[in-house]
Amino acid sequence: MLKGRLGLEKARIPHVNRHGLLWLDRGALSVEDGCLRFVTAGGSLDKGSYRIPHQAVSMILLGPGSTVSHDALRLLARHGTLLAAVGEDGVRCYTAPPLGPDRSDYARRQAELWADPKKRLDIARRMYAWRLGEVLPHRDIAVLRGIEGARMKKTYTVLASQFGIRWKGRRYDRSKPTAADDPNQAINHAATAVQAAATIAVAAVSALPQLGFIHEDSDQSFVLDVADLYRDSVTLPIAFAVAKEAEKNFQDPIDRLVRKRAAKEFRKQKLISAMIDRIKDLLSAPEPAKE
Repeated sequence: MLKGRLGLEKARIPHVNRHGLLWLDRGALSVEDGCLRFVTAGGSLDKGSYRIPHQAVSMILLGPGSTVSHDALRLLARHGTLLAAVGEDGVRCYTAPPLGPDRSDYARRQAELWADPKKRLDIARRMYAWRLGEVLPHRDIAVLRGIEGARMKKTYTVLASQFGIRWKGRRYDRSKPTAADDPNQAINHAATAVQAAATIAVAAVSALPQLGFIHEDSDQSFVLDVADLYRDSVTLPIAFAVAKEAEKNFQDPIDRLVRKRAAKEFRKQKLISAMIDRIKDLLSAPEPAKE
């Protein structure tokens, strides 16, 4: 980003020709002379006033300490630019107006794959292969879920040992979320943060959050599918690192420690961008060879 006039005097630009995400925080988003302006006290951008190229951006992520004017919402809607209010570096996703890219390719492809039981299972098997490192021969989703569950039990034990955590098993009572031990509470909070990142990624490509290939019933089934792809590599390492830190840090609550570490890891791993690429890869997958 450079200070000065960055607005583009062009007709509406197709999303395929736009840049991706623009992070803004600790400032005010408004309209001045027909252009989107962001005045910040300093955060993701240095302190100053910026004109935002809203016509050339697919999605603006508005972080903590920010406000947005009605005129700004109107201008973004006119140019089909998405806006989501998010937590620090995407560890929460509070709202995303129902505005999407100007094409429905991924949504239509997702619906097509989901509506065909064989194709739906093929996608589920592909997602499990990404997670487990091998293509399982089974073609029963219940069997696949069982195998994944057994593998995860071993993963919990292995990762807990690597981080020096005393692991008593995965336990979670929804009615008493704070009754769990520190490692389990950290996993819950880390999972929430990664799901927020997945929510942003799904919204960015205008995929359908309700149509999951592994998860069912939830209105965020596909979001949960995407988030689970990163359970081993992102969610659990964040959780166990925080659980270890909590043994010495008695001042900050577990959820705060998780948010801080998750924000750091999201930036380091460029997690949301990676999720977007993974979704595109998944929904653009070629038809499987006929058996």
